[in-house]
Amino acid sequence: MKPRGRPDERRHPEVTHAPERSRYEAHLGGELAGFAEYQLAKDLIVFTHTEVDPAYEGKGVGGALARAALDDVRSAGDRAVMPLCPFIKSWIERHPDYADLVYGS
Repeated sequence: MKPRGRPDERRHPEVTHAPERSRYEAHLGGELAGFAEYQLAKDLIVFTHTEVDPAYEGKGVGGALARAALDDVRSAGDRAVMPLCPFIKSWIERHPDYADLVYGS
């Protein structure tokens, strides 16, 4: 039996930028599955905290958040990244093609 709903919606998180809350949000099946919070400084975006709802752990939510947020920073081209959040920092370490975004690199 196939799951109901759009297949991609159930498997792949949809990440959106919520600047009014200073965070990126990931949704699965219309539900908030996680978020990555940040603070803006003059030439920096400082990622401070990433959280994934325990019900969605192991479903790629954290990775989707990191990738989408960093891709957004790259496309804007006006800030470097300071990954104070341990998850974002370790994600960048595992994906060195994003290391050029890190402040001081």
